[in-house]
Amino acid sequence: MSDPIADRYDFVLLFDVADGNPNGDPDAGNMPRIDPETGNGLVTDVALKRKVRNYVGLKNENRAPYEIYVREGSVLQMQRQPAYVELGLEDEGKKTKADPIAKARAFMCKNFWDVRAFGAVMSTEHFNAGQVRGPVQMTFARSINRILPIDHAITRVARETEARAAEGGQTEMGSKATVAYGLYRAHGFVSPHLAAGAKGTGFSDQDLALLWEALGVMFDHDRSAARGLMATRRLIVFRHDSGLGNAPAHRLFERVTVTQKADAPRAYADFEVALDGAGLPAGIQVLEPCA
Repeated sequence: MSDPIADRYDFVLLFDVADGNPNGDPDAGNMPRIDPETGNGLVTDVALKRKVRNYVGLKNENRAPYEIYVREGSVLQMQRQPAYVELGLEDEGKKTKADPIAKARAFMCKNFWDVRAFGAVMSTEHFNAGQVRGPVQMTFARSINRILPIDHAITRVARETEARAAEGGQTEMGSKATVAYGLYRAHGFVSPHLAAGAKGTGFSDQDLALLWEALGVMFDHDRSAARGLMATRRLIVFRHDSGLGNAPAHRLFERVTVTQKADAPRAYADFEVALDGAGLPAGIQVLEPCA
């Protein structure tokens, strides 16, 4: 593994959805998430991290040092057990002594990419690996335009059970929720201070390059009937030449403006995205790794 990152990064992620559900809300019948006061669509940071994890795991066949800790169907306690086995601490698995916990934490950071990136709470009773605060954090994504989630009735000619088939009729009814179109904007932060040092995760430049790659293509590997057409449209990264940074993140984000040109947008072309690169603060470099 290479050395931990030394510089701070702030980034803007723009992605869109057409005729799909970018992030269903289980408290609302899995309808697309929406801000009820403004009508803007929402996608949680957890949903975005899920797609990043899926891509990283797929590309690296879920092998160390790019294993994924939080993955579909996994039992987290069993994910941590190899740390105790490999370090010869298996008998300590049900104890909470500081030394085994610290060693297990280091093992998890070394072998699991998402622990190095996003952190994890691993401080349960069995195979305690402590808590890790990750250097990569993201906000909820919010759509630029107002959205109108629509619940579509759908039918199926096949029957699930013999009992249903015996009831007669020709179809079974279902529903499918979509957004006609939405352009979403999320913000992210990468802090070197949570990557370096004795308590850092070791998140490296190589890990960072993989993050940019994942953000650029993650929707291409998350296709489903519910998603519709989703794509990353632009990733704008502000690189600071120091760990503490050279400008407030919100001031840099204000340099990226998105203007809606149509009353009812149905495509990315219905928006204008502008980046003000003039007079950047000293020590700031703009990168577009997915261009």
